[in-house]
Amino acid sequence: MAKDDKNTPEEQPDRQEQVFMREVDDAVREDDLKNFGRRYGVWIGVLIVVGLASLAGWIFYNNSLEEEAGVRSEEYVAAIDSVKRNNLDGAAAALEPLEDANQKGYRAAAKLMRANIALEKQDAKAAIAGYQAIAADGDLPQPFRDLALIRQTTAEFDTLEPQAVIDRLKGLAVPGNPWFGSAGEMVALSYLNQDKADLAGPLFAQLAKDDSVPPTIRSRALQMAGVQGIDAVELDTDGEINTTATSSESSEGESE
Repeated sequence: MAKDDKNTPEEQPDRQEQVFMREVDDAVREDDLKNFGRRYGVWIGVLIVVGLASLAGWIFYNNSLEEEAGVRSEEYVAAIDSVKRNNLDGAAAALEPLEDANQKGYRAAAKLMRANIALEKQDAKAAIAGYQAIAADGDLPQPFRDLALIRQTTAEFDTLEPQAVIDRLKGLAVPGNPWFGSAGEMVALSYLNQDKADLAGPLFAQLAKDDSVPPTIRSRALQMAGVQGIDAVELDTDGEINTTATSSESSEGESE
């Protein structure tokens, strides 16, 4: 007759011991959990409360920023509308609260527009001071600072020494820079004022060949490059002057 393993007398003590050990283990874990709760329960509760409060504060802060951004947007649009109506004083008044806005973009745009308004009102001194303040403010976005530097230099160009213009704008007067057109043209003109046609001509040629430069600047640069005798000059892929085409044309002319 087959032997029933479940009811084997030898294995019954082992099963009872295993059950007992599990019960002891569960009791120990429960006791450890109670001790952990008594020791750290208050701190865990505090952390949970602080975490929830922080989350609520973050949500409230973001909502506040969105609401403030909406208000700032309306103020900026109102200023633009005033400028379109040629109400420069009204535009300047609308920009005042924006100059202290938490949003750096609105703050920079407002300061820049106020400087533009001053220039439009023939107050060059106030305009230049405004542009200079923006360009020097490291807390504002770099594109606004670069634009302010361009505007400042344009307003001061006739009173600045050529080298001062070059030193100020040489970092922007490079192909690929968003302000290459405006900065490059002023730097090239400054080279001409220094009688450095060998530097001005190639820079005008680069401006004329660069599709990212505004058409009006490219047109002027093409004419100025032509004055320097390099209207037929081509630029290679490295931006260097390539006189092969000009030399070959001259050779053909001589052979004829």
